[in-house]
Amino acid sequence: MMLYERLADELAALIAKGRLRPGDRLPSIRRLSEQKQLSISTVVQALRQLEDRGWVKARPKAGYFVGGPSLLLPEPQPAAIEYQPTDVAVTQRLLAVLRANDSRDFVPFGNAYPAPELLPVTRILRLYGQVARRYPRLLTDAGNTWTHNNLSALTRQIVKHSMEWGKVLDPAEITITNSCAEAINLCLRVVTKPGDTVAVESPTHFVFLQILENLGLKALEIPCHAQLGLSVEALELATRLDAVRACLLIPNANNPLGTTIPEDHKRRIVRLLAERDIPVIEDDISGDFHFEGPRPPPLKAFDETGNVMLCSSLSKSLSSGIRVGFVAGGCHKSEIDLQKALLNGITNPISQQVVAEFMESGGYDRHLRTLRRALARQVQCVSAAITEHFPAGCRISRPKGGYVLWVELPERFDANALHREAIAASVAFTPGDLFSASGLYRNYLRICCGYPWNARLAVGVEILGRLLAKQQPG
Repeated sequence: MMLYERLADELAALIAKGRLRPGDRLPSIRRLSEQKQLSISTVVQALRQLEDRGWVKARPKAGYFVGGPSLLLPEPQPAAIEYQPTDVAVTQRLLAVLRANDSRDFVPFGNAYPAPELLPVTRILRLYGQVARRYPRLLTDAGNTWTHNNLSALTRQIVKHSMEWGKVLDPAEITITNSCAEAINLCLRVVTKPGDTVAVESPTHFVFLQILENLGLKALEIPCHAQLGLSVEALELATRLDAVRACLLIPNANNPLGTTIPEDHKRRIVRLLAERDIPVIEDDISGDFHFEGPRPPPLKAFDETGNVMLCSSLSKSLSSGIRVGFVAGGCHKSEIDLQKALLNGITNPISQQVVAEFMESGGYDRHLRTLRRALARQVQCVSAAITEHFPAGCRISRPKGGYVLWVELPERFDANALHREAIAASVAFTPGDLFSASGLYRNYLRICCGYPWNARLAVGVEILGRLLAKQQPG
């Protein structure tokens, strides 16, 4: 271990044990250098690593200050992991949780989408009227085969938008879908058959588990690092045997962890799975919701063989009712088109034209800039409230994008018991074990931050904190 890593771990341990509390100012760089007998550059490296992990925050001309309690999952130990595929059976319990969460009267920490007031709904409604008047034949001329599915205007805008992450998509490999979920379904149908094993991150989005269960597929859970995402070393070991037929991943703003895999790790993942001829299905639905810096590239940006199938949606950022997504299918494009034609037919051409015109006008990019700032603020506000009201020992993820928080409770707590009591108090969230095929994460929960911070949300966090206090022994 390098000297700066040792110092970073030492300071992180002090924060985790509560000896340094949120808001405390760390000793100056010069003071730490003198105390630890380390060079200035070593101390600076250590503090920057702590900042990357979310433990501390630099304030201009003021120094470094302790942040909230960061999630620090154990470092995955690939050699010690038992790589056993799991039959998936989450749908019935998940539906019960989603039904309980799905009330307008509840504090909305359970549903992962931006609030309607953050979306350009009025502009979209106007465009629907304009497009319907200008292109009435879109309602009558569309066929039911893939040859009539893609509207060229939308395909052009998707290709143009891909320029932001450095490698332009080939328009010939794009298939417009009814959602990102449909795109993932199509990809899995192309590259797997019932009984096959699909590698997923652990934790992973429960929608993935629903899809795997519906298709009769098994899940192989690959552990994740709380800051770096998927463990590349664990993935390498898990795919040595000829058992994994596909990988289903969320590299950018992972749901529920919020992690974004570093670019060098993305390159390694793409190269590894191409060499082993294991198709990659990538969900990039939150890639546009990054908080800082340039837009992180998807795995697809490093794909040289057509092995990566990039799935995404424009509905999350515009309106859930639009139901327009796409898949860049690489070498599987023609098979995806066939599945699309057989299963669902075309994607609504009016909606495609509306989205294309909104993107072409520049409205989409302007909207994304505003939305990203709003989501970052909301995540910060909810994190601060959790830090204040949840019991000691709780830890919170430090997402680099998106609008969900992954909260780790001390081992003695039960997120499902908490959910039952929270629903009775009209507060929604999702228990952590629904993000694992094997029922891990019993003491974790996902909190959604899609709504602007207000007094109602603040009361919701306080209620959860009080309910957790009741679970504490003594």
